[in-house]
Parts: sequence; structure tokens; C-alpha cells
Amino acid sequence: QVQLVESGGELVRAGGSLRLSCIAPERTVGDYAMAWFRRPPGSERELVAAISGSGRSWHVADAVKARFTISREPSKNAIYLQMNNLGPGDTAVYYCAARTSSPYSTSASSYAYWGQGTQVTVSS
Repeated sequence: QVQLVESGGELVRAGGSLRLSCIAPERTVGDYAMAWFRRPPGSERELVAAISGSGRSWHVADAVKARFTISREPSKNAIYLQMNNLGPGDTAVYYCAARTSSPYSTSASSYAYWGQGTQVTVSS
């Protein structure tokens, strides 16, 4: 099992920025593809961004690609999601996910391990 812990979500005003973090406290995930998904209120889970185990390839969803970036820091066993110019449409629970394969996937079903989520709320 892989434990993932997200942090950084909070209430923020529109136009603001947040940086979400996801760490694996008890397992090295440097070779694992990882991703951020989010679930807006009343909506289905959707991909935000994904990154390969090496960190050399990644994908960001069209809806946020101009504003969000994904990165990883193997020395800290962590991935990050930098979110800029936030709007109310970004309000959601954001989840970190991982899989043992190194190539990233854009499909939620490809990820076996999930964090509990961190709430991001953007006010108008």
C-alpha cells in the first residue's frame, strides 16, 4: 500500500494562487507516475495534471493548462500543483494519485493509490 497525503488547500479569493503538495510518508515514489485529480461540488472526478515517474514528461488538462503546473521533487518524495489565477470554477476537492508504473496516465482508473483529498475553495 502507498499512503499519500495532500496539503495546501484552503479558501482563496478569485485571482489568487495556491500550491498543493502531496507526499508519500512511508514509501519512495520516485519511480511512480503521479497525478492530481479534482472533484468539483456535484460533479465527477476529473484529471487536473499528471507526471511521469522521472518528471520529464507531464500532461495538464486543457481547462487549466494556462494556469496550473505540476512538478515533482524526488528528494522530498513529493509532487506539487501550482495553481495561479484561481477562479470559482476551480473549487473542488483535489486528490493526489499514484501508480507503480512510470509512464503517466490521464485515466483515473490507472491509479491504484489515492490520498484523502484537500479542499480548495475559491470565492468570487
